[in-house]
Amino acid sequence: MSDEELLRLVDRVVDQYDGNLDELESAVGMLMLGRYYGWRVLLLVHSPNTVRKYQKILGLKSLKEVLPEVGRLAHRSDAWRLVEGTRNFWKAVRGQLGGVRSPRVDKSP
Repeated sequence: MSDEELLRLVDRVVDQYDGNLDELESAVGMLMLGRYYGWRVLLLVHSPNTVRKYQKILGLKSLKEVLPEVGRLAHRSDAWRLVEGTRNFWKAVRGQLGGVRSPRVDKSP
């Protein structure tokens, strides 16, 4: 999705939103960071319930619709570095691997 299309999506969501502003802010923030980190990193950072809640707020069936799989800054994510290149990604997303779900990023790993 282009930057212009993404901004139109955000404009539409903000215009039509009815609910808690902090949840809207978090959903839009996740979407914007997803441009840089990709949907795989977001699934490692947030719980499945949180991702579903934010997707609903944004009117998306899946983050895959609008975000890159792996963004240009994914390498900075501690969680992504732990699972990149392994078969453990979906296990980590489901919470079956301890110590992976982390929001921590490094400036230059």
